[in-house]
Amino acid sequence: MARPFASSADLDDKQQVLEVLAEGVYALTAEGDPNVGAIEGEDFLVCFEALATPVAAREWLARLREHTDKPIRYLVLSHYHAVRVLGASAFGARMIVAHEKTRELIAERGEQDWASEYARMPRLFKDPGSIPGLTWPTVTFGDRLTIHLGGDRGELVLRYCGRGHTEGDLVAWLPRQRIMFAGDLVESQAALYTGDAFHREWSSATLDRVAALGAETLVGGRGAVARGKEGVAAAIAQTRDFLTVMLREVGAAGSLKEAFERTHRALAPRYGSWPIFEHCLPFNVSRLWDELHGVERPRIWTAERDREVWDQLQP
Repeated sequence: MARPFASSADLDDKQQVLEVLAEGVYALTAEGDPNVGAIEGEDFLVCFEALATPVAAREWLARLREHTDKPIRYLVLSHYHAVRVLGASAFGARMIVAHEKTRELIAERGEQDWASEYARMPRLFKDPGSIPGLTWPTVTFGDRLTIHLGGDRGELVLRYCGRGHTEGDLVAWLPRQRIMFAGDLVESQAALYTGDAFHREWSSATLDRVAALGAETLVGGRGAVARGKEGVAAAIAQTRDFLTVMLREVGAAGSLKEAFERTHRALAPRYGSWPIFEHCLPFNVSRLWDELHGVERPRIWTAERDREVWDQLQP
């Protein structure tokens, strides 16, 4: 029997857990669904990630409002994927912040990505009719942007660490609290999606820069919060290992189908039971095959191309 396409058969709601990581620092995790967060300034809020629809975002905001009623000044988007950005209108943020490459990617492929991700992960798109259109950043930066939180709260530093999960990933770093929101550059107990990635750079220089910041608490794009220096190091090491194994196995294959089979065989014993592993792997291998054969920038995923790759690779 054919495997259901991507996550189209994953229709069960996931248990959401709101965690207070430090005074005024919040994370919402949900059994491998996309993580979101918020940081209190003296008289404002910074929210991190927007979820897939305004309806989904409002559910998160209702939980956040049990802890703080400060107005949302900034909404920070770690990258351009639809499940991270299309709920932005619910926040009413004065400024929507992203890396400059993220804005370029939205312009280039945002519409196609929306259709692709909706077909892959329909459960995340609660009331898709509530989405008013593509989300456009109002503030972009290249290397670093610092938000002063006011009073004795320190600062929030938005950093570009290099190409990785996409061309435009950023991390949100609280140096005083040693807390990082890493977006999908790091996953903790969740499989990686690399369909728009730069595997060689991500697995080396980019993760080196992430690690060098010295976080002691890390919220990845999916999965559990990593705690303590050892927990953070383990999450980064898991991410690097996943990429390194992919590079080795795809690089040794003589065809795309063989590349998928080798990679699945190598990764499944450790990662196969983790969220979205089976969903992601065909798209991951297809992108890495392209990258290793001279396709520098990821090809645009459309709903039609998704199905072609899935039917070709998934048993």
